[in-house]
Formats: sequence, structure tokens, C-alpha cells
Amino acid sequence: MAYRSEQDGLGKRKIPSKALYGINTMRSSETFNISGKTLPVEFFHAIAEVKIATAYANCKLKLLSQTKCKAIIRAAEEVAGGKWDDQFLIDVFQSGAGTPTHMNVNEVICNRALELLKKKKGDYKVLHPNNDINAGQSTNNVFPTAIKIIVVKKMKTLIDVLTNLEKSFKKKSVEFKSILKSGRTHLQDAVPITLGQEFRAYATSINKNIKRLQETEKEIYELNIGKNAIGTGINTHPGFTKLAIQKLRQIHGIQWKEAKDPIYATSNLTSLLNVAQSIQLLVVDLNKIANDLRLLNSGPTTGFNEINLPVTEAGSSIMPGKVNPNIAEMLNMVCLHIMGNNETVNLAVQAGQLELNVMMPLIANSLFDSFDIGTKAIKTFDKKCIRGIKVNKKICEYYFEKSLGMATLLNPYIGYEKATEVVEESVKKGKSIREVVLENKLMSEKDLDKVLNYKNVTSPNLCNRGI
Repeated sequence: MAYRSEQDGLGKRKIPSKALYGINTMRSSETFNISGKTLPVEFFHAIAEVKIATAYANCKLKLLSQTKCKAIIRAAEEVAGGKWDDQFLIDVFQSGAGTPTHMNVNEVICNRALELLKKKKGDYKVLHPNNDINAGQSTNNVFPTAIKIIVVKKMKTLIDVLTNLEKSFKKKSVEFKSILKSGRTHLQDAVPITLGQEFRAYATSINKNIKRLQETEKEIYELNIGKNAIGTGINTHPGFTKLAIQKLRQIHGIQWKEAKDPIYATSNLTSLLNVAQSIQLLVVDLNKIANDLRLLNSGPTTGFNEINLPVTEAGSSIMPGKVNPNIAEMLNMVCLHIMGNNETVNLAVQAGQLELNVMMPLIANSLFDSFDIGTKAIKTFDKKCIRGIKVNKKICEYYFEKSLGMATLLNPYIGYEKATEVVEESVKKGKSIREVVLENKLMSEKDLDKVLNYKNVTSPNLCNRGI
């Protein structure tokens, strides 16, 4: 293999001549051989988009020549487009704040720009990774800006998937609107409900999470780009930030804005924790829904068996014919994993000290992972589970008629004590509430039918004690 030589303060190193990365990347990739995993390539693309915006600002301010800026922008556009993904080597677990990752991108863009200028890679006297590619910037504002770019992109995808899930629940709520069944509290019989009402509540849950995520996203729009190491803007032109953000708006179609207090924005990452916690609230609700569906699907002969979840695979290696709620179980596991990611982000954000939080690579990795597996799991849950749910209508009707919660409806007419006696006799004799009431002539069949009509048992009513 052919090599070129590069030198830094630690000495000289041989770099593969075809490599676009440089000596900093080489040293860091050897030092931080921890997980064998880099941050997602799209994160490197986002850093490249920041470099496009900063080169634009430096050109407008005449801080770099047009020749240099054009080469930097073209090289950065290639990186952002995924052309040089194999050049990014830095492990997730690296030097604090993500400096190695940032330098990796600076070197790749620099050496590719040198090629475009018909110069040799590593000829940093012509174009330098720090002096030119990084002009007016610091890792401490480039890295969080890139995180926010990815978060906003992933947020949109997640919300789109959740919107589809909400629609699926709404559709099922209409399909099941007339299916009467027993409600349950404490896993015991409770007053009646319709299956449609249960699914409508699931749709409402998803809708509330969508709105929460949308509100959370707004806080992400504040950027500290150009404010450098601690937010004071040292070594940066006063007009740099405005121009860079202007270009980022053009690139993304997002209303990015300058942080009101860049020192706060550099040292505090609570806006990212807010994102993680919004996702946490989402998966708490999703986990509950998955658990509900597993219970309602349980059986088929020894469980609730009120609904049938779609069958996607055999359920047992030893029990023939057994099927499991595998998609709901998958979602449960994903939710628990994301809860773990949230705690990681929580601890990492707390770990900020003075003017900087150096845990940014860990925060980025955990957040991106939550978005990615969460989005895929929800999409699968929607398409392969929710849309194919079927109802066992006869089972629901049976539980409705047998439910001890039916006695609650009699309170306004026969009183709490008498209704309690009805429940006790129902349990003792194994008869329905209806049968006990009629046998004891506590109400006429006509009056009982009025009390137990569809609307009366599942919505507010006037409790006409005189029937």
C-alpha cells in the first residue's frame, strides 16, 4: 500500500495515500478502538452540512478566498451526499465533546477539497483542516448543531410514523364501536365499555405524544454555531453566526435561530434531554398499549381472548400450533431499551461541568438509537399488528353479560347494598347479574333493558331512578 506522510505536534505518521482522513483521525481511530461502532454516517453528513454553511459565511465575509470556499463547499456537499462514508473511523466512545469525530470530518473535507484544487492530499499549507475548514468554529458548537440537525430530521420521521399509528387506532375504534365488553380495573371486572372506546383512547394517547414531541422540537431550533469554545464567539466575525444560520435554513427548510444566550447553549444540553424524555413518555404509553393488547389477546382458552392479534410466525419450538403476541412483545423490548437510553442521556446531561458538557458523543448515540429503533418498531407494530386485529365478538358479549361490574349500573335503582347482594349471589350461583336481578324480581325485564341499553352503559346518563 502506498502512503503519504503527515506531521502534528506528536510527530510524523504514515497515512494511506488514498485516504481522505489525516493524522488526527489516524491517531484517534487507534486510540479509541472501544466498541467498533461509529456514530451513524448521517451524523457525519450533518457536520458536512454545517461546513457548507460556515464556508458560505466565511466567503460572504471575505475571510476565505472564493477559490477555497468553493472547493470546501463542493467537498462538503459530497460528504453530505454520502460519497465518502468509508472515511469516517472514529468510535462512539472517544475523546469528550466529539473532537475526534469533528476533526475526522474536517480532514476528509480538506483533503477532498485539495484534490478538487488539483493539489496533493496532506498539503495543508494550501488548505488546512483547522485554519480553513474549521474557520470561525469549534467542536463545541459544530457538534451540538449537527446533533440538532439529525434530531429534527428524525423527529419528523417519527411523527409521520406515529400519525399513521394514530390513524390505525382511530380506524379500529370505528370498526369496534358497537362491541360491548367488560371494563377492568385492578384486573377485576368493572363497568362496561366498548372495544371501540378502548382503541379510541389509544389513538388519543398517540395524539398527545405527537403534540408533545412537536412542542419539544421547537426548543431544538436554537443554535450556537459560531460562538466557539464556550459561547463567547472568540475568533469569530460578528456577522458569522447570522450568515451560517441563514444558509442552514436554506439547506434544511427549517427556521433555525441564533441562541439567545450562547454561553448557556454551549454549556447546557437540557434541550436534548427534553427530547429524550419526550420519547420516554411516548414509549411508556406504547408499552402500556402493547401490554393491554397482549392481555386482551391472551388465551385462547385460558385467557381473555377478546381479540386476535395477527399471526406472523410459529410461537413455540415444542408446542405445536401455539402462537404468541410477538409484535407486541417486540415493542415491549424496544420500549424498555429506549427507557435505558433515556437514563443514559439523563446522566450524561447531568455530567456537564462549567462551560461545556463533554458527553455529547454518548448523548448523540443514545438519542439517535432511540429514534431509529423506536421509529422502526412503531412502524412494524402498526402495519403487522394493529391493522390486522380481529375481535372475538361472542367472547366480548359473554364477558359483558357475566361481568360483576354490571351491578354498578343498578346502584341508582336498587341501592348499593342490594346491588352488593346481587353480586354475591351471582358469584355464588354462577349466574349473570341480569339473571339474578330478574329471578329476585328487583326490576322488570323491560326496565332492566332500559338500564342496560348500549348508550346508558358506556356514556354519561341521567340516572332516572324512576325508570
